[in-house]
Amino acid sequence: MSRALPLATADQEPAPATPTLTGSVEVFDPAMCCATGICGPGVDPALLAMARDIRWLEAHGARVSRFGLSQQPQAFIANPRVQGLLQAFGDGALPAVLVNGEVLVHGRYPNREEMVSSLSRGQTAASTEKPAAGGCCAPGSGCC
Repeated sequence: MSRALPLATADQEPAPATPTLTGSVEVFDPAMCCATGICGPGVDPALLAMARDIRWLEAHGARVSRFGLSQQPQAFIANPRVQGLLQAFGDGALPAVLVNGEVLVHGRYPNREEMVSSLSRGQTAASTEKPAAGGCCAPGSGCC
C-alpha cells in the first residue's frame, strides 16, 4: 500500500513566493566582441551568470537594459553617472550596473541577490530622495 508524504506540517512555513520586481537595471558592459560577450571559445563565467540573472530579473518584472561600449558608446556618454565613473576610474569602471538610476556596482558584475536586494530597497520611500547637488560619482563625491 502506498502512502503519500505530507508536503508540509503545521509548524513549517510555506516556501516564499517568487518575488515580483519593479524597477530598472541598466548594465554598461566593457568593450566586447559581441553584445553579451557570450561568444567564442573562452566565455567568462561571470558573463554567463549575468546573462542568466538578466533573464531571471526580466521574468520577475524588472526592466533591464544592457549597453555595450563597442555597440552603443552614446549610451555611456548620455548617462552622467556612467560618464563620471569613466572619468574617475577609466576602463576599470566597467562593467557598471545601475539600479533605478543609482550605481549598484562598478568594476565587476553583481550577483542576483545584490540586484534583487537593491530593487527591493528601491520600492521604499527612501528611493524618492534626490541625490545631492552635483550628483553621485563625480570625482571627489565620495559615493563611489
